[in-house]
Amino acid sequence: MNNKKPILYSFRRCPYAIRARIVIKLCEQVCQLREINLNSKPDEFLILSPKATVPVLQFPDGSIIEESLEIINWAISINDPLQLKSKNQSVNDREMKLIKAFDDEFKFHLDRYKYSNRYKNIDKVFHRSKAEEMLSQLETLLNKSKWLRGKKIGIADISILPFIRQFRIANVNWFDKETNLPNVKRWLNLFLESQMFTCVMEKYKPWKKGEEIIEF
Repeated sequence: MNNKKPILYSFRRCPYAIRARIVIKLCEQVCQLREINLNSKPDEFLILSPKATVPVLQFPDGSIIEESLEIINWAISINDPLQLKSKNQSVNDREMKLIKAFDDEFKFHLDRYKYSNRYKNIDKVFHRSKAEEMLSQLETLLNKSKWLRGKKIGIADISILPFIRQFRIANVNWFDKETNLPNVKRWLNLFLESQMFTCVMEKYKPWKKGEEIIEF
């Protein structure tokens, strides 16, 4: 592989990294993949990005992108064969507003539900309920469509679904049996069973300096 390709620092299960990898694949871009062990982050990664969160995309000239949505925009700007970004700016604005709501508010409640032991004086059921309320909004949006935008998958689907996956994982039995979200469940299963998701969830051992380059 050409070692002048961008380097993508990633972690397999991180929802931010998942959505970045999916769009990179769908936009037919090629990177060097470096899987990061979050409990033992290599010095090269920490020097490159002091905030130490994935994904991070490093270009051959040394410049970096440290936010998943910026990585997504980079890939789409080069090639967007599936039209993940709508040609209608009002649609794009609406999708970005939805993504921001889930990145901010939903993620806030998700963390305090899924990782309640990391916080003091947290009522995990309260935060679960607040997150579920946001999913009810998606339930309505998905009432008559396969994806949030309609028949075709878009940036909003790819950006939000990895977080819905995490929400379900926190208590699979409760989510599958006790939530009244048939459209959201169908939508999530469509995502989880897709080739694009399976492809980007391949397991790689954590990167170490000097090891063979992994093409992604």
